[in-house]
Order: sequence, then structure tokens, then C-alpha cells
Amino acid sequence: MLALRALGLGDLLTAVPVLRGMARAFPDGHRVLAAPRALAPLLPVVAPGYELLDVPAFVGGEPPALAFASRLPRGVLAVNLHGRGPESHELLRAARPGRLIGFEVDGGPAWDEREHEVVRWCRLLAHHAIPADPGDLDIALPLGAAPRGPDGPTLIHPGAASRARRWPAERWAAVARGELERGRRVLVSGSAGEAPLAAEVAARAGLPPEASLAGRTRDLAGLAALVASAGRVACGDTGVAHLATALRVPSVLLFGPTDPARWGPPQDRPWHRALWAGMHGDPHAHAPDPGLLQIAPADVLDALSALPEPAAPRPVPPAR
Repeated sequence: MLALRALGLGDLLTAVPVLRGMARAFPDGHRVLAAPRALAPLLPVVAPGYELLDVPAFVGGEPPALAFASRLPRGVLAVNLHGRGPESHELLRAARPGRLIGFEVDGGPAWDEREHEVVRWCRLLAHHAIPADPGDLDIALPLGAAPRGPDGPTLIHPGAASRARRWPAERWAAVARGELERGRRVLVSGSAGEAPLAAEVAARAGLPPEASLAGRTRDLAGLAALVASAGRVACGDTGVAHLATALRVPSVLLFGPTDPARWGPPQDRPWHRALWAGMHGDPHAHAPDPGLLQIAPADVLDALSALPEPAAPRPVPPAR
């Protein structure tokens, strides 16, 4: 069984319910997830029992060279969790699967642009009589992660994949100062490429240099362990937001061009708060979205102070 999800961290985490549904439907099958290699460290806690086949991430346009298709297992059940096609359908068809499951292909259901990303893929499987629970989002604590608690630090993650979803550094610094005034420890996270941004936020907030951890987590498993140990998380619409949801860490999430009804946390989890001005825009624009800029530091601080503690996590199948 082959699943294609050649996207990023948040995309992988929104697919957790369907990956588990497929594993339950085919417990004895050889399960392969085609996704970028950077996601591999999280696979034992996100999709245990899956083998990762490295695929470069792509969004629209041309998929990886069709020569890549020769590396795909042949004659398998192929499930397109990447998009509505046609590029991703063509990539999977090049592997000559025994059966292809996807939107608007081979009897698959119609695509609904307004649908929440988690619900979308569960509906795809349900159409083919494979049950998947949209609420099955929790993941186990990564190895080495300290259990979180209300006294844990506030983790601020200022980065995002596009500038449209990136709140200004000076506003994140204002949030950090507010949390310091409340007597909370503050840490700033990010990738190695986001280290200058994290250092700027820390410097503007008056944090010591060691409070900036950008580029210092060894991989995504290290980032997940950092999120798991936080008392609360504040970030934009990015993969860290989905990690906070999956690990049940209280969070305040800033949405700009994208409606949280499509990418935000489930509404039955009040310990996650999505802030959104109600304006739609281009998520790939080269400047901060106007709606995102309508969110003020005071809004974020008020939301952080009102976050409740989460309910006990749902049982997570052990890695194997």
C-alpha cells in the first residue's frame, strides 16, 4: 500500500487519521509513505509501521521527474493524499498501481475547496469503505521529550514558509516581553534558516541569546520534543501549530490569508485558540497578509492568558 503526501510537516500531521485508518484496514500489508526525507524522524510516532520513500516536496506544477516513478512499488494500492491532481495522479499512475484511490479519479469523490484538510482525507477513505476518525490526531511523545505542564516555558515560533503568514518580529517580541512580565520563561524556536529571525525576536524582547533555539534542534523529532515540553505555544499557521495540536499543548495560532476552518485546530479542543481577522488572501504572497497584521500583540497575550488545560490525550498506538 502506497500513500503519496509529498508536502511539509503540517500536511503530514493532518494526514495522521487517514494513515492510521489505512493501517487498520490493511494490518498485514507493506505500507509505504512517499514524502520528503526530512519527515522521517517523526514517522515512528506519526505513522508507525510505515516505510518512508523519499520524494521531493512539490505543490502544483510538475511533480518530480517521472523517472522517480520507477522507484515506486508496482501493483500496489496507491492512495493520493497529495491533492486533487492531475500531476499527483499522473505520478502514481506511472507506477502502474493495481488500484488508485484519489479525488476525481477512478470513481473517487468530488473535491470540496472549503473542506477542512483533516476531514477531506477521511472522506476520501470513507468513500472507499475505509473508516478513518478525523479526531484521531494525537501522537505519542517523542523519545526524550519531557512531559509538559502549565509551568513549562512559553514557546514562540515566529517563522512560516511564506512571508504572507509571517507576523512581524517586533510583534512577537512584544508578546515575549508580556509573557516575561507574567513571570513565564520564554523560548524562541525555528529552523536553521530562521535563526536570524529568532535571534531578532529574542534580542528585541531582551531575552538571553540561549533562549533562541532556532537551528539547535537536531531534526523534526527534536522540534517535536521541544514543543511537547512547552507550557504553551504561540505561532502562525505553520507545522509547529499542528505539532501543538497533535501533542495537546495549549496554543495560540495566528491565521492571516487562510481560514482556520480549513487548517486550524478542531473546534472541540478549546485549549487551542485560532486568531483570524476573517480576511482571505494569497498564502504565498511576498508580504505579510493585511488580515494577519490586524492581529495585535495584546490579542495574543489575552488569548495566552485564557488558555485552559487540555483533556487527557487519547490512547496512541505504540510504534512498531
